[in-house]
Amino acid sequence: MSAQRPRIVCQFSCGAASAVATKLALAQYGATHDVQIINAFLANEHEDNRRFLLDCQEWFGQEIVQLRDEKYGADIIQVFRRERFMKGRNGAPCTKLLKRRLLDAWKQPGDVMVFGYTAEEVDRLEDFRDRNPDRPIIAPLIDAGLGKEDCKAMVLRAGIELPLMYRLGYDNANCIGCVKGGEGYYRSIREDFPEQFEELCRVQDELGPGSYLHRDRKTNIRFSLRNLPPGEPRRNDALPACSFFCEIAEADYQPSAADITSG
Repeated sequence: MSAQRPRIVCQFSCGAASAVATKLALAQYGATHDVQIINAFLANEHEDNRRFLLDCQEWFGQEIVQLRDEKYGADIIQVFRRERFMKGRNGAPCTKLLKRRLLDAWKQPGDVMVFGYTAEEVDRLEDFRDRNPDRPIIAPLIDAGLGKEDCKAMVLRAGIELPLMYRLGYDNANCIGCVKGGEGYYRSIREDFPEQFEELCRVQDELGPGSYLHRDRKTNIRFSLRNLPPGEPRRNDALPACSFFCEIAEADYQPSAADITSG
């Protein structure tokens, strides 16, 4: 019996960065490792994320294992109401309870994780390694010098339409009304998704000032989403464009002319 191949686990979040990171990991390690791709389903993401997942699954040529929380119904609103807070010193409870807990239950000893940190996020990678010295991780986008816009462009060049949230001008395709968002982000959510915005307002009405996400820059007093002041929504309307590093990275997973001829 042959020895079991070591596992590499790609965390696919339905975003462009994690898609390209997964594609690069498959190209680099697919022949020598057992590469697994996992996704944590979240009920509060835009439904177009599922379309993007299926398109990427075809691009990868491999099934994406979809994990789903049962305790909270994979719903951030249920997490906020039952845990009685939206964001704390150590981050958001939804990330821990709807993503990390699922991964911890699924992973195996010795797994090497693939993270979609981009070239702009070297500090995040270093911080993670400092806090988790015993957890081996790979960051193929940083290794390849690829930024967020590179990843969007590479997905488009692969013939895959970006998730709707990107097309609406959001920087990420995460939950509608992510608690990590700033004031400009929430002005966009208020315009584009009034029902989801109102639902978050009701949660803050129930939980009180401890759940408020933003502060007045002059008074330093927290205010609720319901009292979000008027202003410019934050949108990224730039067309994705590849840097010099795109074609170099794409060569890792695109067939060469010789391969096409021999095939």
